[in-house]
Amino acid sequence: MKTTQMKSFNVIGIKIRTTNQEMQAAKDIPALWEQFMSQNIIEKIPNKESEDVYAIYTNYESDYTGAYDMIIGCKTYSLSEVPENMCALKISANSYEEFIAEGKLNDNIVYNKWMEIWQTDLNRKYEADFEIYPENVLPSENTKVPIYISVK
Repeated sequence: MKTTQMKSFNVIGIKIRTTNQEMQAAKDIPALWEQFMSQNIIEKIPNKESEDVYAIYTNYESDYTGAYDMIIGCKTYSLSEVPENMCALKISANSYEEFIAEGKLNDNIVYNKWMEIWQTDLNRKYEADFEIYPENVLPSENTKVPIYISVK
């Protein structure tokens, strides 16, 4: 875990509102990923900076136990062109604690890392937290997924 400063950036993608209560996010988030993959959303996002996929948690009702928005999309140069049925978000410049989930996505490395994050004593801002999935990563391959948690 290390603290890093990030400049603001733009994301365009698809969104759901969910909560960790009663395991709702465990249903909603895989369904959003399925939609992102099956509808080839990545190819419909204009002005992409890269093919890396961002999973963003924002618009928190309270903390990680309350409702929040989850957006899956890509970092973009501009928010001027947002396709129908997609959303746009500007992530503010901020301080983040960086965590790295390592291993195979099939082994729930990201979820397991979140379980660890929820047990830490971070001074969380609950503004925007995000994961970055490397371009074309396969669920059965070893990979590293950085997770950035906004802090005060």
